[in-house]
Amino acid sequence: MSTLTRCYKYRLYPTADQQTTLVQWAGCRRFVWNWALHCKQTHYQITGQRLSYQRLAAMLVDLKRQPKTAFLRDCHSQPLQQSLMDLETAFTNFFAKRAKYPRFKARKITPHSLRFPQGVIVVDERTISVPKIGLMQAIIHRPLMGTAKGATIKHDPTGAWWVVFVCHIERPDGQPTTDCPVGIDVGLESFTTLSTGEKTAPPKFYRRSQKKLACAQRKLFRAQKRSNNRLKARKRVAKIHQKISNQRADWLHKHALGIVQRFDVVCIEDLNIKGLVKTKLAKSFSDAALSTFMQMLIDKAAWHGRRVIKVGRFYASSKTCHHCKTKTALMLADRVWTCPTCGAIHDRDVNAAINMLHEGIRLLAVGTTESQNAAGDGVNPAKCW
Repeated sequence: MSTLTRCYKYRLYPTADQQTTLVQWAGCRRFVWNWALHCKQTHYQITGQRLSYQRLAAMLVDLKRQPKTAFLRDCHSQPLQQSLMDLETAFTNFFAKRAKYPRFKARKITPHSLRFPQGVIVVDERTISVPKIGLMQAIIHRPLMGTAKGATIKHDPTGAWWVVFVCHIERPDGQPTTDCPVGIDVGLESFTTLSTGEKTAPPKFYRRSQKKLACAQRKLFRAQKRSNNRLKARKRVAKIHQKISNQRADWLHKHALGIVQRFDVVCIEDLNIKGLVKTKLAKSFSDAALSTFMQMLIDKAAWHGRRVIKVGRFYASSKTCHHCKTKTALMLADRVWTCPTCGAIHDRDVNAAINMLHEGIRLLAVGTTESQNAAGDGVNPAKCW
């Protein structure tokens, strides 16, 4: 048996009083974050040592007993404790050079969010039960599967409230097969090119809505600050962004699911997406969301008992002839090229996808053997899921 993690997101419809309570609780959570961050900074400046989570949790109990901060007792204890855990995680990521230094949270730019890590929120057919708040109307469009390990209530820029459950699901381990493998080359001109020759054009949802978004942003810029019209204009901009995000996510989910359902083994290149979004094609790469697509492939492959192999990013898939394995110097503009050795005419993307398939099958057969770059040197081992 293997444990898979899955999230379930439901729309909430709290009453006016419930919304006021949720906003107040979110304010308490921000207050605790800022207070804990200030305590950590002050303690380090005085002693030169870090302030642990255990000491902060004990100090939080004393903070609730003080008259000026007695309002914290109205909030549920779990979101406040989770705020301290999130701060500890933020510092851990900072010292591991995975994130920037934690910053103080401002009310105007920080979305309202509450995390309940111990599964105290109960789901019914049409409602959810939140401690100290009661029943809250929700659209439960599909039942929860597995064991709920935590829930997050959040408020998006469009004004909607959502609840997200993190569930652990036990599934039997099946024996993955390699009967129907495929190689995939991803890019901007063709979002995916399969080793079978199939090409899928990128949808470019952001590019299609760019004029409409620019018009809404100009109206937001011209609106007077701190006015009701500015709030309405900001919500219109947020709704356009949300629609683009929903369109992209829906298309990526369907495309990734279609590939996983058709093929048993998916061989794809391990691209450096963070580096690509810093180039002059940053907007196009962000619109394509290649990193999200790869993560969806991995998640859906694990759910359906398939396997995804990431080939090293330095493997010369485009420059290598899949017939005679001859490497040829190519420019980025060379979309069709002829092999100087065997004379085969290659489509650049289809040739890369076929080489991805061959290299992925080779790596799958030998286990953790390293792939090769254009010079024939070993690179990072392929990752299998």
